[in-house]
Amino acid sequence: MVYLDYNASTPVDQRVLSLVAEAHEAYGNPASSHHKLGHAAAELIEEARDRVACLFTRRSQDIIFTSGATEAAVLGLVGAMLGARGRPNAVVSTTEHKAILAAAELGARLTGGEIRKAKVGEDGIIDLAHLAELVDESVSLVAVMAANNETGVIAPVSDVVDIAHQSECLVFIDATQLVGKGSLHEAASAADLMICSSHKIYGPKGAGALVASRTTQKAIVPLMPGGGQERGIRGGTQNTPSIVGFGLAAELAMKEQAADEARIGQLAEELLAFLMSELSGVRLNSGKAKRLSNTLNVRFEGADAEAVMASMPDVLVSSGSACQSAVPSPSHVLLAMGRSRREASESLRISLGRPTTGEEIRQAGRSIVEAVSRVRQLTSD
Repeated sequence: MVYLDYNASTPVDQRVLSLVAEAHEAYGNPASSHHKLGHAAAELIEEARDRVACLFTRRSQDIIFTSGATEAAVLGLVGAMLGARGRPNAVVSTTEHKAILAAAELGARLTGGEIRKAKVGEDGIIDLAHLAELVDESVSLVAVMAANNETGVIAPVSDVVDIAHQSECLVFIDATQLVGKGSLHEAASAADLMICSSHKIYGPKGAGALVASRTTQKAIVPLMPGGGQERGIRGGTQNTPSIVGFGLAAELAMKEQAADEARIGQLAEELLAFLMSELSGVRLNSGKAKRLSNTLNVRFEGADAEAVMASMPDVLVSSGSACQSAVPSPSHVLLAMGRSRREASESLRISLGRPTTGEEIRQAGRSIVEAVSRVRQLTSD
């Protein structure tokens, strides 16, 4: 079996897994700092907070731990929209993750505002001129994905920030896919709010973070009040083992990113070159846009993606975001990029990761070629 769906989720790094196992020994409630077990748990969480903060080159108090990127999106997007009195509207790009779109829509319902959607080009890059037209004094927040989860296309974050800040809008950046795969400097230095998730960077599921300065935190209406945990923005007992694992995964992502990016990028390009040499009608949906080195979103003309995947059970890829696979339909990202429903349904997302080997890529290449050829033959008969 060859796993090539790392943008959906990653295996837990063995070094992280060992630390998570140790963290289970600190089973006290982190809020019970008056005794040893509670204090030990609280110290582990703060150490993890420092590690995640270093990844973003931010202060430790800027990190709010959550159960994952989806919860962080709701806390950040909805909380900020509720806190911006007199500015009920928000702008998002049409290719945002479904979780971001849903959170923004919830925020609009609660504020009585509207969500304005900025168009993207055929390569998936946001139309900055259209974005500028949508941003005005009624908009409190602009949300853009730093790197798209389906195509890997990297957004021009600095340009987005410049446009938004001219109207004094907060900028929300979904950095979930960029973490560990590309430079965070641009987003981390300019964004007001960012989110990320542990299980995308070889950490355990059940941990994520909302990244925001103390000033921005004060502008957020807390949606999960509780015992004052996470600076009062996210109540509830923290998931100590997952947070600890997240911290180490963040540290490893920072230390090993350059090496990972170079090696994985070379393997991805080798796979793409092989597919294009062995098959006709192969198109990279991101075109020439700058993208994550590990991500290939490829259209195989005349071959339905679901049928291709069914024909190669030994190679695990996807036809879009994992979060919408329960209801099979053409990717909203590709449709927003101007692809027809048929073109979108002929597209596969292939994403490589730290454990991917050259032999796996060669095996996957052969299997994909055979599967596409088989589906095309069956379709033409």
